Amino acid sequence: MAAAASTATTSTPPATLPGNVALKEHDPEMFELIEREKNRQWKSLELIASENFTSRAVMDCLGSALTNKYAEGLPGARYYGGNEVVDEVERLCQSRALKAYGLNPDEWGVNVQPYSGSPANFAVYTALLKPHDRIMGLDLPSGGHLTHGFYTYSKKEGTRKSVSATSIYFESLPYRVSSETGLIDFESLEHTAALFKPAMLVCGGSAYPRDWDYAKFREIADKNGSLLMCDMAHISGLVATKEARDPFEFCDIVTTTTHKSLRGPRAGMIFFRKDARGFEPKINFAVFPSLQGGPHEHQIAGIATQLKEVMSDEFKAYIRQVKANARAIGEALVEHGYTLATGGTDNHLLLWDLRPQGITGSKIEKLCDAACITVNKNSVYGDRSAMSPGGVRIGTPALTTRGFTEADFRAVADFLHRSVQIGLRMQAAAPSKRLDDFVKLFDGDEELATLRKDVNAFASRFAMPGWTKDEMAVTTL
Repeated sequence: MAAAASTATTSTPPATLPGNVALKEHDPEMFELIEREKNRQWKSLELIASENFTSRAVMDCLGSALTNKYAEGLPGARYYGGNEVVDEVERLCQSRALKAYGLNPDEWGVNVQPYSGSPANFAVYTALLKPHDRIMGLDLPSGGHLTHGFYTYSKKEGTRKSVSATSIYFESLPYRVSSETGLIDFESLEHTAALFKPAMLVCGGSAYPRDWDYAKFREIADKNGSLLMCDMAHISGLVATKEARDPFEFCDIVTTTTHKSLRGPRAGMIFFRKDARGFEPKINFAVFPSLQGGPHEHQIAGIATQLKEVMSDEFKAYIRQVKANARAIGEALVEHGYTLATGGTDNHLLLWDLRPQGITGSKIEKLCDAACITVNKNSVYGDRSAMSPGGVRIGTPALTTRGFTEADFRAVADFLHRSVQIGLRMQAAAPSKRLDDFVKLFDGDEELATLRKDVNAFASRFAMPGWTKDEMAVTTL
């Protein structure tokens, strides 16, 4: 018997939906804030080593329909339906990630779901270590990262403070750079590791201007039965283009962010060896469901799109220019009479030691910010405080993306020199050594105002990726 035809009526679809209203009309207040930030980036000199300017193509992925989809699980094994296209997106990202770093898919796998670099690192620890296992990473004042096990000790209070979750859940003993050279002190590391016997040895950092001797780390790890992990977040773009040593040759696990020198969206990846130790299921389970919920597939699409660019000749030329620019600004600062930690750089960043000038990195960071020059205070080996360090970290990836070459970075060094001269004058006039008394002198200072104007004029000569000047609704700072 034939089924009866449905007699139910449906509503008439609306001609327009509220969700199709542009941000400018829907939320003018937020629209203006975003436009102001675009304007700030355009008219400023971005020198933070961990920042970069991603492409319009990546931004298109980030603002795509992929943000609507839950995709808990892995391609082909999701906990929700409707993921047939998303599976293709994630598989494409995985294959491009392995190809970009020249990895054999039979020997290496990759998880592209971490929300960023810190979650990626903690997922590795969760997967491969037991609570209270021992870990050794580069100390933060020596150029390491918080997630490598940093903690502090207060002599006044007599207490140890775990700054990162790594030092909360695992037993951390950081290693350091030499107080004389600023280079990894392998003699001390080897001696300490022999006593501490870490379950995992971590190499890689956030403020180390030299290349890494992975073979030496491998040797120390093998002597102590340690897993060897590299956090290559900062130098990921250099590794992919063979402009830095290859951690994959020696390490068991390699983690990375996807912004910084890779110039993609803000996300992370975990690479792992495929061997009898069975890293793959452990790491996948640690990422989800242990630590994260649904992966951000719009970010994963952005990673894949950027990895396509990473494999191009244009990107390789870009990374070479990043390194050339780092050398150029370093040489120019030395010509102005300044000191660089380790005497220079092999990569995309340098540490500017301001202790000989008698001014802290904290003060120069604040003053540069007022002049539309973005840097960050940073410890230099021998510093006692990470909150009031003696140096500044400078990176070249962002401005190189905007087309800056060596001559332009020498001009940037001149702006930095002017900043220090202004800072020294203000410091001498301040009623105390306190940072807040120093900052109070910024308002109404004509020399600082002139510097800011000069920086704005110089920076705005260069284009921005992602949007054009004509697309900005706000054009004054």
